[in-house]
Amino acid sequence: MAKRYEASDIQILEGLDAVRMRPGMYIGSTGARGLHHMIWEIVDNAIDEAANGYATEISVTLMKDGSCEVADNGRGIPVGIHPKLGISAVEVVYTQLHAGGKFDNENYAYSGGLHGVGASVVNALSEWLVVDVYQDYTHYQQRYESVADKSGKIVSGKPVAPLAKVGNTRKRGTTVRFKPDPRVFEETNFSGDTVRRRIRELAYLNGGVKFVFDDERQKDPEKRHSEFLFEGGLSDFVKYLNAEKNPESEPILFEGRKDSTRLRVAIQYTDSYTENTFSFVNNIPTGEGGTHESGFKAAFTKVFNDYARKIGALKDKDNNLSGDDFREGMTAIIAANVKKPQFEGQTKGRLGNTEVRPAVEAIVTEQLTLYLEDLKNQATAQLIVEKAVKAAKVREAARKARDVARQKNQLEAAPLVGKLSSCTGRTPADNELFIVEGDSAGGSAKQGRDRRFQAILPLRGKPLNAEKKRLDQVLLNEEFRSIITALGTGIGEDFDLKSLKYHKVIILSDADQDGAHIRAILLTFFFRYMRELVTSGHVFIGMPPLYKVQKGTNIEYCYDDAALPDAIRRVGRGYTLQRYKGLGEMNPEQLWETTMNPQGRKLMQVTIEDLAEADHMVTLLMGDKVEPRKEYITQHANFNKEDNFMPVGGVNNGEEA
Repeated sequence: MAKRYEASDIQILEGLDAVRMRPGMYIGSTGARGLHHMIWEIVDNAIDEAANGYATEISVTLMKDGSCEVADNGRGIPVGIHPKLGISAVEVVYTQLHAGGKFDNENYAYSGGLHGVGASVVNALSEWLVVDVYQDYTHYQQRYESVADKSGKIVSGKPVAPLAKVGNTRKRGTTVRFKPDPRVFEETNFSGDTVRRRIRELAYLNGGVKFVFDDERQKDPEKRHSEFLFEGGLSDFVKYLNAEKNPESEPILFEGRKDSTRLRVAIQYTDSYTENTFSFVNNIPTGEGGTHESGFKAAFTKVFNDYARKIGALKDKDNNLSGDDFREGMTAIIAANVKKPQFEGQTKGRLGNTEVRPAVEAIVTEQLTLYLEDLKNQATAQLIVEKAVKAAKVREAARKARDVARQKNQLEAAPLVGKLSSCTGRTPADNELFIVEGDSAGGSAKQGRDRRFQAILPLRGKPLNAEKKRLDQVLLNEEFRSIITALGTGIGEDFDLKSLKYHKVIILSDADQDGAHIRAILLTFFFRYMRELVTSGHVFIGMPPLYKVQKGTNIEYCYDDAALPDAIRRVGRGYTLQRYKGLGEMNPEQLWETTMNPQGRKLMQVTIEDLAEADHMVTLLMGDKVEPRKEYITQHANFNKEDNFMPVGGVNNGEEA
């Protein structure tokens, strides 16, 4: 019998203070990431009900008025009067910071929310919020608003009236509808694509739970309504990620519990040369890894080294193979459930619980050993060992290539002489490196730059597509070697972000098909072999103008087709119009004024909102399979826009990617 969820279960740690003053402390930022984090906090609460066996369906709806509604069919928030505060438990949850039923692990075995601050923070940062509770055949409702008092100060999330009964119902669960406050957020327009991707990911992580997404702003029925239900869970997830790759095995699946940690793992090998490990804790993506991921990798490496010796693939005199060797071509999903998780930073990028690593190591060791002892798994196991042995040989070749890349007398004195125009500044945080397409544009950039903090590296040819090449092959490419040397970070397992010489790495290419291809190739390289460069926010795309509208000394630059009519109207009749086909058509002064001057230029920062989806997209657009890429381009490309380029690795034509 399910445990009753009562008002007395709601614990209070502190009042709701300073959320509006420092929203970034609670949701990461007031930009697009923080805006969508509001949805995830409410969805996390619904998933907690599902994960603990109380809900089977969760829906998210983006409304035409800019609000978002999240509903579940769980138990519903307790509606009784809180014994200490004398107000309803619903009001406690939405008005008291650190109030919730998740602290003692009695009501929820595992929870993904911000330790109870999620609901109240969403309320505090909303223009208004309405919560409906369906419980014991009764419909309850309460509305909160953020309004200015007589002094003009905003009072956050104030109840309009006490929780009230509004009717009878057979429904059960909780529905929360909120509208982000434009006085807090830089932008309050939710991205339907971002929400849909995350909902699909959550459906994979919570196999058997139905997720429904509706975007009422859309006219296209396919974009308006989506339903996700994956009975296979992580197995379906790993197959989806490898759909555009060439799988070499069926998924390896196992799970286990140790102390207070639960672990579920899905692994599948492909013929690619890179490792893709995606980890989650209580459904929250941990893009920076943590103790659960390090425990998995350590145990996986040890178990397979022992197995390799057992079958004779490694002799007594041979050194153990490295973890990187065993993980080449691996796509892995690691889903951990941890009681009282400790995340580094409010955005929860890395798990810090020290007790989780030994627990995960024990689970992986036990379950993998059982897997390897099963005769029907021998073919897959031997495939993994054979791939690792080959990878070790390639790794040695790559190591030699990296040693060459570190020798200044061979690299900086050869390809980089006359190529990299360094800056005079010695403070990496202030310095910028422009990777420029072509010698002509590179020449203009060198003359137009501010040499105190801007360095220029022209590309003389098109680099390799790193998606289709091993690391040793990548390191043989002169263009990539030049980039690696210029950045100073090393590559692959030797990558060290602290050694980065330029904190802004700006890709500057033409607004045409060749330019788009070069952008895609460079972003693929950074994503596969210098991912931390991207996740740390150091990679940017320069946005050169498409048009120059001039009448006498009055000049307007337009960065897209949509801005052209207004520019023409401002300049007036008798104007001349120039369409830039390439960066080389600009003289140094124009390139500085439009594209390089920090005071007036436009830069697009490349970020990764969803690592798993970014990996899927890079493979789709840059991998071997032609048909999926053709289908995607046909569906998404706008062939009427001359400056259109396809999104790669989380990049698109929006203000932020």
